[in-house]
Amino acid sequence: MRIIVTGGAGFIGSAVVWRLNELGFDDILIVDRMDETDKWKNLAPLKFADYVDADDFADELDLHEDADCVFHLGACSSTTETDADYMFRNNFEYTKLLALWTLENDRRFIYASSAATYGDGSAGMEDGTDGLARLRPLNVYGYSKHLFDQWAARNGLFDRIVGLRYFNVFGPNENHKGDMRSLVNKAFGQINSTGKLQLFKSANPDYADGEFGRDFVYVKDAVDMTLHFMENGVGGLFNVGSGRMNTWNALADAIFRALDLPKNVEFIDMPEHLRDRYQYHTLADLTRIRDAGYTAETIPLDEAVADYVRNYLVPGRHLGDQIRDE
Repeated sequence: MRIIVTGGAGFIGSAVVWRLNELGFDDILIVDRMDETDKWKNLAPLKFADYVDADDFADELDLHEDADCVFHLGACSSTTETDADYMFRNNFEYTKLLALWTLENDRRFIYASSAATYGDGSAGMEDGTDGLARLRPLNVYGYSKHLFDQWAARNGLFDRIVGLRYFNVFGPNENHKGDMRSLVNKAFGQINSTGKLQLFKSANPDYADGEFGRDFVYVKDAVDMTLHFMENGVGGLFNVGSGRMNTWNALADAIFRALDLPKNVEFIDMPEHLRDRYQYHTLADLTRIRDAGYTAETIPLDEAVADYVRNYLVPGRHLGDQIRDE
């Protein structure tokens, strides 16, 4: 099987390649933009056939018609990006181009949507296409993802393609993401340098400080859910999460336990530019992905954080480094 992974040097993309390697697949084309980040380090332990720059790939699609499956995980993932034109080109128009090309060649197309499409959650967080018109994303990133979901639904593509609404994914291979790194990753550096962790105060009277939170899903679970759709032929729009909402306080507890340190948290004011577009509560409804045959239980937060901190952050490893060391 020949597989294309766009965003293959990025966080979830490189983790998908890692798991594919574990399953015996290495005829993989990595498509990405390296920019000035260190995400090339994610690729060093991995096995793949070739690498192509994302812009070059769009111009030479006919050279890759032998691909059996395309995982389109490449996008601008910054929830604070304000350049709507840039977002639309990268997250909407590029995804349309690849989706149509893949379908014309009768190949499998699995792409990254986002839980950011749910906005403040007031319209619910049930996946599928029935409630798309009710959703109001809080930022241009979420809207760029929502725009493609709507376009695909309007054109009847979800019987043939798979969209995955990733919730708050954390884990190894995210070091290059800057401000978009998970709190676990940021906390590791913060605690090592200052001995404490800063969390945002609540700017919503319905939530106490630290008692709002998210559906935090470990990247290893997110990858397994993604690969579930590679060969099973199911189409649709599915949530990818842990199925649990954990507060920021619970996440802080897990981080300090993983480091064998007493908890030391300082609450700071939430920046003004985030207050009107902040998600206070996310929870993935996993009913549809379960109905699509995914049966594995997701890793509890404490176990996931402990694995990430102790096996990757402390020793400075990437996914696949253990295999290389052995």
